[in-house]
Amino acid sequence: MKVEQRFTVARPIGDVWAFFHDIPAVASCLPGAEMTGEKSPGVYTGKVSLKLGPFGASFEGEAAVAFDEAARTGHVEGKGVDKRGGSRSKMVVDFALTEPAPGNTEVAVDADVTLSGAIAQFGRTGIIQETANILVGEFVRNLEAKLAPAEAAPPPAAPAPAQGVSVMRLGWMVLKSWVARLFGR
Repeated sequence: MKVEQRFTVARPIGDVWAFFHDIPAVASCLPGAEMTGEKSPGVYTGKVSLKLGPFGASFEGEAAVAFDEAARTGHVEGKGVDKRGGSRSKMVVDFALTEPAPGNTEVAVDADVTLSGAIAQFGRTGIIQETANILVGEFVRNLEAKLAPAEAAPPPAAPAPAQGVSVMRLGWMVLKSWVARLFGR
């Protein structure tokens, strides 16, 4: 399934581009994601966890990341397996950064995601697109918080363990978004 997202970050393109090179920091902005290591230069291991009532999946896998410095674009290929439930996922993501106005960076993301196994039942395009919208919104909030200028910040604490994405919560948010669009709000 294809997922396309566009969002704007209220930071200069150089700051956002540099941040995108910090893979552990980017992973910490993604709800339910955790980077577990670097297998080789440009190849990272990690996991993504999600829950839907009694159904849960924790995909463990790897992603290869490549950057085109001149064009400010990137390419990611990843795959993962939920060993407990037998579900599998593959993804190819291309992203590009542009600066439509000074101090603002637009990020365009085009992804092709393939799901198989029990998780595939949740892969209906409308549900995935709405879920992607919500997750991107959370990612942008986390990204902007990390890029915000520090104001006499206290010493850093140990990072909190990654929590799974609650698909029930996401489902509720998707339903609310759909109803709001239906009634023009």
